[in-house]
Amino acid sequence: MFTGLVEDLGEVISLRTGSAGGILEVKTSLEDIKVGDSVAVNGACLTAVEIKKNSIIFELSPETLSRTNLKSLKRGELVNLERALRADSRLGGHFVLGHVDFVGKILSFRNLGQHRELVVEIPPEQEKFFVEKGSVAIDGISLTVNSVENLSISINIIPHTYENTNLKFRKAGDGVNVEVDILGKYVVNYLSRASSNLMDKLRELF
Repeated sequence: MFTGLVEDLGEVISLRTGSAGGILEVKTSLEDIKVGDSVAVNGACLTAVEIKKNSIIFELSPETLSRTNLKSLKRGELVNLERALRADSRLGGHFVLGHVDFVGKILSFRNLGQHRELVVEIPPEQEKFFVEKGSVAIDGISLTVNSVENLSISINIIPHTYENTNLKFRKAGDGVNVEVDILGKYVVNYLSRASSNLMDKLRELF
């Protein structure tokens, strides 16, 4: 589990992919990472399989490659990194599992004074999980949804977030990893099941 607070910008050293998955090596200054540890890379939870002096090697499953933007990484590209949450850590963002739901296309990314407005397209089937002032993880960054309309979400990006994440390299048309708020998922699932059970009971009565 993660918080969505990026700890480091890692540099992609190499990415090799095939039918069985992929191998990703990322240069990083993060310490205290061991083989078997979980690290969020652009918001996708990956397992460290080898630790070198200044880099970490991860294995990527076919599912990860198909559901995230990691498959399009290029050598030299910067990725958001976060170590797994410790039990004694402060929860400064929100609960992020590192399970990417979809890759959303950036529709616009414009300046609003010192801040910026990021608008990301969302699939119709995912819209029910977003609410105004709710949480969302974009490439592993914990952010707040300003509004939801026309199958898109609008997000305010403060200067600190822009300067300390890979958002400063993003532009309209880019694909970003999106993880919806897990609490929203549970609520929608519960209400859907409750509604279905109620309808079944009504059919039995009538």
